Parts: sequence; structure tokens; C-alpha cells
Amino acid sequence: GGRAAPSGPAPAGAVDGRGVGPRPLDGVRVLDLTRIVAGPACARTLAEHGADVLQVADPRLHTVRRAALETAPGRRSTSLALADPADRARLEALLPQADVLCQNARPGVLDRHGLGAERLAEVRPGIVHVSVDTYGHVGPWRSRPGFEPLAQCSTGWADEHRDAAGRPTIVPALPCDYATGYLAALGTVIALRRRAVEGGSWRVRTSLARTAMWFRDQPGRLDPAAATGTPAAATADLRIRLDGPFGVVEQLAPVVRMSGTPPRWSTAGERPGASAPGFPGR
Repeated sequence: GGRAAPSGPAPAGAVDGRGVGPRPLDGVRVLDLTRIVAGPACARTLAEHGADVLQVADPRLHTVRRAALETAPGRRSTSLALADPADRARLEALLPQADVLCQNARPGVLDRHGLGAERLAEVRPGIVHVSVDTYGHVGPWRSRPGFEPLAQCSTGWADEHRDAAGRPTIVPALPCDYATGYLAALGTVIALRRRAVEGGSWRVRTSLARTAMWFRDQPGRLDPAAATGTPAAATADLRIRLDGPFGVVEQLAPVVRMSGTPPRWSTAGERPGASAPGFPGR
């Protein structure tokens, strides 16, 4: 779960007329500093609706190949290391061109590099700052890093799904990761709309733990076996084959159906660092 809130005023003229086109997010430029699953799922979803998404991959950090393959569609990729002053300067040069910055770094990391939400609102008035973390931005655990299994266990959601021996079980298929990414994308769209109407810079905050708590609040229980026991043929009409730099990859297609502006990926994605740091036409 999460929420969108203003993070600072925008001066007159900070919100321009871009975004008008055949797709809802045409003309919206996104700097994507996320990795693994939840953050990239947000960025990929924005790309489905027309946003120009530039992933900033830090070559020093470990890449989970399966997650990288699955979330690559629709995103371009450049390679910049925040710890390198020259690379950080290149990233900062992109900020005035961006409408959205997505990040899921450990709490406080981007602030130490001068890329916190407040400074971004000064450098690029009107920016939408999207953060994905594990435990939320308030409370005693707000600075702790974490992943999906920790969110499921710490909220008690895993305790509600037990195996045959009665032991708590992690719900497979990363439901908190993907749902948090989708909610972050929805919050981004809401923030962009409010920016267009009200002006201002906006923050969208989401967390895996809050999403797990939201799942707990839903009636009924998930069947963990359903995530791993569904025959491939049963989901054939939901899948898509993409021929790109990683070869032919079969995966779930965009699941939202829209008659007038159907979600789609304009590319199959890129290998990490394949693009120069910049936005076309800028």
C-alpha cells in the first residue's frame, strides 16, 4: 500500500503540456533507479502506458537475472554508479528533464548522495518522487532494508498460510512485490494528474509490509498451491513472447485491458547499460 502527497510547490510554468498523445503517459519521462522486483514492476507498468522509462543500473550492484528479464520490457537502460562523482554528475544532469524518479534504495542512501525528495523538488520543481521500501516511512523499522519474505513474516501474513505440518509458509509468486509495484504505478499516475491540476512536486510512498497487511485484510485466504500448480496451458492466453536482446522470452503480458489505449511495451527491453544516459530529443 501507499499514498501520494505534495512535497513542495511548483512555480508557474513548471507543469507543461506534455503527456498529450495516443497513450495516457506519452511524453512522461521516468528515471528508474530501482532494482529486483517491486520497483521495476512500477517502472515497467508506467512504460506499458507510454512513459519513456530510463533505468539507471549501477554496475557495482548484484543483478537477479530472472527478475531483470521479467521486468525489462518497455525500459531503456543506462549504467551509472552513484558512488562515482562523474556518474553522479551525469545523473544530476538528467533530473531537470525527468517528470518522475522511482527508487527503492535502502532508506537514506539517496539522501546521502544529494538525491533526496526535498532536494529533487528544488532541482526539478514538479517532479514526482516514488519510493518503494519494506516497512514504510514512519515507525521504528522505517530504516530497515528487507524483501518480500520479511514483509510476509513480520506482518503475520505468513502465519495465516501454513503447510501440512502446521508451519508458517511464505506465499509464493511474490504477491507483495508485484502488488506494491502496481500500486506505486497507480500512485504515480494520480500524482501526475494532481500535478497537472494543482501544480507542485509530489511524493508517492509504498511499502511491502503495508501491502502484506492489505492482503491480510481481504476476505478469504490465498491457496499457495495455486501459484505453483497452475498448468501453463491454463494461462496461455495471458502470456506474450518477446524477441529481444536476451533471446525469446515468454512471460505474462500486461494484464490490464483498456479498449481505447491498450497497454503494451514498445520494446522488449535492453541489456543493462545499453543506452547513453539521456532522453531522446533532449
